[in-house]
Amino acid sequence: MRDKKGNLPLAAAIKYDGKKDSAPRVTAKGRGTTAEKIIELARKHGVPIKSEPGLVEILSKLEIDEQIPAELYQAVAEILAFVYSLNSEWREGR
Repeated sequence: MRDKKGNLPLAAAIKYDGKKDSAPRVTAKGRGTTAEKIIELARKHGVPIKSEPGLVEILSKLEIDEQIPAELYQAVAEILAFVYSLNSEWREGR
Protein backbone atom coordinates (compact mmCIF):
# COMPACT_ATOMS: atom_id res chain seq x y z
CA MET A 1 0.00 0.00 0.00
CA ARG A 2 1.18 3.51 -0.62
CA ASP A 3 1.70 5.90 2.27
CA LYS A 4 -0.77 8.71 3.03
CA LYS A 5 0.90 11.00 0.50
CA GLY A 6 0.76 8.43 -2.32
CA ASN A 7 4.51 7.85 -2.25
CA LEU A 8 6.35 4.55 -2.33
CA PRO A 9 4.48 1.47 -1.10
CA LEU A 10 4.72 0.92 2.63
CA ALA A 11 4.06 -2.34 4.49
CA ALA A 12 4.28 -3.70 7.99
CA ALA A 13 3.50 -7.17 9.30
CA ILE A 14 2.45 -8.07 12.81
CA LYS A 15 2.20 -11.35 14.67
CA TYR A 16 0.49 -12.16 17.92
CA ASP A 17 1.14 -15.23 20.02
CA GLY A 18 -0.92 -14.89 23.17
CA LYS A 19 1.05 -17.69 24.83
CA LYS A 20 4.37 -15.84 24.48
CA ASP A 21 3.59 -12.15 24.16
CA SER A 22 1.52 -9.59 26.00
CA ALA A 23 1.02 -7.64 22.75
CA PRO A 24 1.45 -8.18 18.99
CA ARG A 25 4.94 -7.67 17.56
CA VAL A 26 6.16 -6.10 14.33
CA THR A 27 7.66 -8.95 12.30
CA ALA A 28 8.46 -7.13 9.05
CA LYS A 29 8.37 -3.61 7.67
CA GLY A 30 9.56 -1.82 4.60
CA ARG A 31 9.07 0.81 1.93
CA GLY A 32 9.29 0.54 -1.83
CA THR A 33 10.67 -2.77 -3.12
CA THR A 34 10.85 -4.21 0.39
CA ALA A 35 7.17 -3.39 0.99
CA GLU A 36 6.24 -4.97 -2.33
CA LYS A 37 8.13 -8.13 -1.35
CA ILE A 38 6.39 -8.28 2.06
CA ILE A 39 2.99 -7.99 0.34
CA GLU A 40 3.95 -10.55 -2.31
CA LEU A 41 5.08 -13.07 0.33
CA ALA A 42 1.93 -12.50 2.37
CA ARG A 43 -0.26 -13.20 -0.65
CA LYS A 44 1.82 -16.24 -1.63
CA HIS A 45 1.35 -17.75 1.83
CA GLY A 46 -2.30 -16.82 2.26
CA VAL A 47 -1.66 -14.19 4.93
CA PRO A 48 -4.56 -11.72 5.08
CA ILE A 49 -3.73 -8.16 4.02
CA LYS A 50 -5.57 -5.11 5.33
CA SER A 51 -4.96 -1.62 4.03
CA GLU A 52 -4.71 0.85 6.92
CA PRO A 53 -2.32 3.63 5.74
CA GLY A 54 -2.24 5.54 9.04
CA LEU A 55 -1.54 2.43 11.08
CA VAL A 56 1.14 1.08 8.74
CA GLU A 57 2.82 4.49 8.87
CA ILE A 58 3.09 4.20 12.67
CA LEU A 59 4.02 0.49 12.68
CA SER A 60 6.81 1.14 10.21
CA LYS A 61 8.47 3.40 12.79
CA LEU A 62 8.74 0.55 15.31
CA GLU A 63 11.68 -1.84 15.39
CA ILE A 64 11.43 -5.42 14.14
CA ASP A 65 10.30 -7.72 16.99
CA GLU A 66 9.14 -4.71 19.03
CA GLN A 67 5.78 -5.09 20.74
CA ILE A 68 3.23 -2.55 19.68
CA PRO A 69 2.66 0.23 22.23
CA ALA A 70 -0.56 0.39 24.25
CA GLU A 71 -1.73 3.43 22.23
CA LEU A 72 -2.10 1.16 19.19
CA TYR A 73 -3.98 -1.69 20.89
CA GLN A 74 -7.40 -0.59 19.60
CA ALA A 75 -6.26 -0.19 15.99
CA VAL A 76 -4.34 -3.48 16.01
CA ALA A 77 -7.26 -5.26 17.71
CA GLU A 78 -9.41 -4.27 14.74
CA ILE A 79 -6.84 -5.77 12.35
CA LEU A 80 -6.65 -8.98 14.40
CA ALA A 81 -10.46 -9.22 14.47
CA PHE A 82 -10.42 -8.89 10.66
CA VAL A 83 -7.85 -11.70 10.38
CA TYR A 84 -9.69 -13.95 12.85
CA SER A 85 -12.96 -13.50 10.95
CA LEU A 86 -11.25 -14.44 7.67
CA ASN A 87 -9.71 -17.50 9.32
CA SER A 88 -13.08 -18.52 10.71
CA GLU A 89 -14.75 -18.15 7.30
CA TRP A 90 -11.97 -20.16 5.68
CA ARG A 91 -12.34 -22.99 8.21
CA GLU A 92 -16.09 -23.06 7.60
CA GLY A 93 -15.51 -23.24 3.84
CA ARG A 94 -17.10 -19.93 2.84
